Amino acid sequence: MNRILIAEDEPRIATFLAKALKAQGFTTTIAKDGPEAAQLANSEDFDLLILDLGLPGQDGLTVLEELRGRGDRLPVIILTARDGVDDTVTGLEGGANDYVTKPFIFEELLARVRARLRDSRLPQATGPLNLSVSDILLDFRTREVWVGERQVELSAREFTLAEFFLRHPGQVLSREQLLNRVWGYDYDPGSNVVEVYVGYLRKKLGEDRIKTIRGVGYRFQA
Repeated sequence: MNRILIAEDEPRIATFLAKALKAQGFTTTIAKDGPEAAQLANSEDFDLLILDLGLPGQDGLTVLEELRGRGDRLPVIILTARDGVDDTVTGLEGGANDYVTKPFIFEELLARVRARLRDSRLPQATGPLNLSVSDILLDFRTREVWVGERQVELSAREFTLAEFFLRHPGQVLSREQLLNRVWGYDYDPGSNVVEVYVGYLRKKLGEDRIKTIRGVGYRFQA
């Protein structure tokens, strides 16, 4: 039976989530503030964390940073009222696996919980230790990225996006494909997160590397 830690300081929401998830067969524990969430996540064996960002005592991003800083791969779904693109990007860059904004539909959150639990049970893929296309090289061991003789720094999300492009050189990739592969869920159709990250990659890998195919998507120029 999967154990879910709910880090939520609003009693009404926390109680609702605990009862609704228990009805679906999960075991739940509630943490009412940041320090308690960090302590429980560190000391007990949970399968997933539902994390509010606006926790008292210690905000959710700090809790997430501590988790990832010690190498903890616990799946994390951020559940928050903060719905700005910057907040979403910050949460995902901080290591969250998914991001849901309040108010939310429980059935949608439940589907995301199940999807993240499925992902966590998948075996880690094995394969080549690096990927090279044209003069760009990604080293999966060190997470280093080279453009010719120049080393560039990519965030975790930028690295994943670059890898997807390099695995499909010359192929037009739709915005939906990029969202599903890199962010792992159907994102708000009005969000410009793909455009933002493509812009980041262009600045770091070269402005002419990724071509916009208007109305269709993007193509990596090998």
